[in-house]
Amino acid sequence: MEPTMLLLLVLAAPITALAPAAGAAERTPTVVFILAGQSNMGGRGGATVGGKWDGYVPPECAPSPRTLRLSPALQWEEAREPLHAGVDVGNVLGVGPGMPFAHAVLRSNRLPKGSEVGLVPCAQGGTPIANWTRGTDLYDRMLTRARAAGTAKIAAMLWFQGETDTIKKEDALAYAGRMEAMVRDVRQDLAIPNLLVIQVGIATGQGKFVDLVRKAQLEVKLPNLKYVDAKGLPIANDFTHLTTQAQVRLGAMLADAYLAATLH
Repeated sequence: MEPTMLLLLVLAAPITALAPAAGAAERTPTVVFILAGQSNMGGRGGATVGGKWDGYVPPECAPSPRTLRLSPALQWEEAREPLHAGVDVGNVLGVGPGMPFAHAVLRSNRLPKGSEVGLVPCAQGGTPIANWTRGTDLYDRMLTRARAAGTAKIAAMLWFQGETDTIKKEDALAYAGRMEAMVRDVRQDLAIPNLLVIQVGIATGQGKFVDLVRKAQLEVKLPNLKYVDAKGLPIANDFTHLTTQAQVRLGAMLADAYLAATLH
């Protein structure tokens, strides 16, 4: 994951909406998902060698007219890899779990015919959970983007973060409490008291306290919070980030968790 000094670049990313062209009807999704956390959510699949992305887009991540993303300028557009382009700033981006997640949800036929999935990328590489607490730049940016997407349509928040919190023992030990507070605050501030949150258990870390953070993730006790474990998925040659195929698998796992949680 990338140094947190790059966080200053986040402030340079556009967060105000641009007016659509005259006569242009903006497409809007049927259901919306927030994607937040650090680099493994932002996506580094195929982007860990030579300082550039290899450009490979698996079929599970291909663009689709039924999959939209909220752009850095807060406009809906057809989603494509790298999904976090212009959002996870200052980093080399590749494939993440968002596109395969959307494809898997659409393939399930659980949504009404003709539905479109909207993805709201918010992740930023190299960030500890303390940088996502209420009042921080990343928290405020996430809320701004979520509100622009339309809170009435938000179905879940997908959260993959914690690798940076493995560096210091005090951060690892504080993780569960910080996660619980962040989720409570997001639900309150978006006025979605039962917002589904799907948390990904980390598979790697930047420090030696990986097991402590994993333990803390399992100790998070909140209603309507689900857990998907990334441990065991293929890791790239940097020993930190998931490979492209691992991200495809993770997207499917997240979709399974979402569909199971919303089965009535």
